[in-house]
Amino acid sequence: MSESDDVIQIEKMSADQFAGAVVLILGAIGSLLLVVWQSKCHCKVNLCYICQCERRPPNQDEMKGLKDQAKKLNKKEDNDNKILKKEEEILAPEVEVQTPREDTPRLIPKTSKEIAEEEEKEKIIDEKLKELI
Repeated sequence: MSESDDVIQIEKMSADQFAGAVVLILGAIGSLLLVVWQSKCHCKVNLCYICQCERRPPNQDEMKGLKDQAKKLNKKEDNDNKILKKEEEILAPEVEVQTPREDTPRLIPKTSKEIAEEEEKEKIIDEKLKELI
């Protein structure tokens, strides 16, 4: 084996392939950081001494504040639900008015069964008319 056989050769990449690889790597790193930040454990992240971050779980005072915020959001959602219910009550009569009546012409095609029934009715009517004449 020569030296050229031992070395792994990589084909040249186009710019869009390189961009895709960079996005893939950054997405993986970002998702890992997201999992770490959303965890409730104490952690430190050191990115080559360029960026150092530390996350600590919230203390009791912060937890009380978060509970209060959650209660406010629930009250707001309840008010939103009340508004939606009132809006539905207001729009209900409009829906009743907009429903088509049976005497309006149909715009959808009839099925073969409906066509056959109409032909039978027409034959019966024709027979009765012939009897009268």
